[in-house]
Amino acid sequence: MSKLRTALILSAALSAAGALSACSPVTARQGFQVQDVNPRDLKVGDDSKSTVLSKLGSPSAVSTFEPNIWYYVSQTAETYTYHKPLVSQRDVTVVTFDKESEKVTKVATLGLKDGKHIAYAKRETPTRGREMTVLEQLLGNVGRQGLPPSEDDSVPGGRRRE
Repeated sequence: MSKLRTALILSAALSAAGALSACSPVTARQGFQVQDVNPRDLKVGDDSKSTVLSKLGSPSAVSTFEPNIWYYVSQTAETYTYHKPLVSQRDVTVVTFDKESEKVTKVATLGLKDGKHIAYAKRETPTRGREMTVLEQLLGNVGRQGLPPSEDDSVPGGRRRE
């Protein structure tokens, strides 16, 4: 009886551990990963584009309208089972360079709280013409097929019957 009881307790403990491990999130890190030099350790006025490239590597993004602004972006997202990933941490380091000397003029750090939600317009552009009902779409082509081609239609330069 004692072995059966021990086996039941062991199986209950294993199933409880399995159930609890199913609730732990899957963590994914994306984007720029700090290796040897932290982007916050860049020296304003001392570092240039070439030294930043050698220390940090290529930026995650370069500003579209101002090529002297580089962005290093990283984020951590957690996913629970079948739910959408939830971003738990985001770090954006903005490095600004001088146009002539290409020296670092500013290093700014932005976090998850600095982001803004963008409200997309849900409106649709109307198309010209009339809107068809489901029944019209299903039965719209009934009776619109032409006559099957005859032998006279295949002769080049021949006249078609009207």
